[in-house]
Amino acid sequence: MRKTTKSLQRKLKPDRKYNSVLVQRLINKSILDGKKQVAERAVYAAIDSAAKKLKNDNPLEIFEKAIKNVYPSVEVKGRRVGGANYQIPFPVQGHRQQHLAFMWFVQAARGRKSMPYAERLAHEIVDAYNQTGAAFKKKEDTHRMAEANRAFAHFART
Repeated sequence: MRKTTKSLQRKLKPDRKYNSVLVQRLINKSILDGKKQVAERAVYAAIDSAAKKLKNDNPLEIFEKAIKNVYPSVEVKGRRVGGANYQIPFPVQGHRQQHLAFMWFVQAARGRKSMPYAERLAHEIVDAYNQTGAAFKKKEDTHRMAEANRAFAHFART
């Protein structure tokens, strides 16, 4: 497994409105066809809308809690051992945790249909905040899969 060094990771600048690197990361993951302003507008609208739905006056706090609810602590990776493929559970830390959470978030929002992206993202933020929804379910499924394959943890390289 290839290790990513700290020097190769780019430092993201915080977003304009909330001055948060997490919000900027979601904007970057939401970009389609290179249209960053469209993604930015949709993400800001979604965060504000989610705060209104939850009747909270701090939208950034709601967003951060929703994202933290989706962070996985373990994941499974396939590994071939003696002609058989095993799903081996590995702990997830830092940057990868964020990456997976944001990918699931955007994937879940895009999976919902029949409404604008900002609205779908707002629903997903509210659902993640309440520990329901597709992104949270994906995290639960990943944890369940890792738990089921715990017997193969000794195959993990350290």
